[in-house]
Amino acid sequence: MTATALPVIVVGAGQSGLAAARAVRDAGLHPVVLEAGDRPAGSWPHYYDSLRVFSPARYSAMPGFPMDGDPDRYPTRDEVADYLDHYARHLGVDIRTHTRVSAVEADGTGFVVRTAGGDALPAAGVVAASGSFGSPIIPNLPGQETFAGELLHVAAYRVPAPYAGKRVIVVGGGNSGVQIADELAAGADLTLATLAPVLFLPQVIRGRDLHHWLDVTGFDHLPAAWLRHIVRKPLVLDTGHYHEAIASGQVERRAMFTAFDGDAVSWPDGEREHVDTVIFATGYRPDVDYLRPLGALDETGLPRHVDGISTTHPGLVYLGLEFQRSFSSNTLRGVSRDADYVVGPLAAHVRQAPATIGL
Repeated sequence: MTATALPVIVVGAGQSGLAAARAVRDAGLHPVVLEAGDRPAGSWPHYYDSLRVFSPARYSAMPGFPMDGDPDRYPTRDEVADYLDHYARHLGVDIRTHTRVSAVEADGTGFVVRTAGGDALPAAGVVAASGSFGSPIIPNLPGQETFAGELLHVAAYRVPAPYAGKRVIVVGGGNSGVQIADELAAGADLTLATLAPVLFLPQVIRGRDLHHWLDVTGFDHLPAAWLRHIVRKPLVLDTGHYHEAIASGQVERRAMFTAFDGDAVSWPDGEREHVDTVIFATGYRPDVDYLRPLGALDETGLPRHVDGISTTHPGLVYLGLEFQRSFSSNTLRGVSRDADYVVGPLAAHVRQAPATIGL
């Protein structure tokens, strides 16, 4: 079978996977998108109920497919999931839901993609666009394994009702941690625990949303290597509400506790306090364990790549990694630019591959 007759398999049908499918299709190749979930919306249906996108609708759409409604509104979680569903149908490409990828293996100059259902699919190229929601980071603190209360990552949090009247600590000073802490404070005995004071970034500057300024100044396009020196700590987008909530004590913020102790935590000042629930809003890692058999990951399990192009296997590229190429690489507004960038060399590799590859 010729290389160009084989599909390029895209792992994941969230915003990154759909952006990749569009770029692969536009390059004249045949994308096949494999999605573990039941719809082409990635992790969006699984986020907490109150989540809104941090960028206005006009900056949160795929190229040539604007979101309906007021372009200056901040879309809800469900709006984004439905939008991606509609975009997937608009693309007209092969998307297979309920199909979890378990391993990717090399096969000559191509690949074999194995699924949890037992299929072995030959591929001329692979786009790893599976995001990070399936790989939450939970710190390991002293005494954590014997903590008697409830311990969860924000990935498992949905609504505040189950925590009403309980003693709850949210760990993490990024957007999710601060938003969920503010939401829980109305009904729970709530503390936000962070390693450092929360840093805020104005949502609106001179009457325009921050994303307008990121666009017109070119900040969204700055190389990721520069940005890693500029953006060293989490920044919380804020209209002023969250800053005021913390400043006024409505949301109590304390320096991170040092250990778990039975049904309690120990604070830096030596206080031991009973806690019912600890929610870690401590980020995610790329969910790419299926690439381990390929040898494409480093010793920590992270992709070996430069700007999303694998440094270990020609024909393997990544999409949706944080700071992959720019500040907006893993966002709705930025992922399509990266898709065009990484699919270029992928398509060149496929066209230059030997005449017969695959099973």
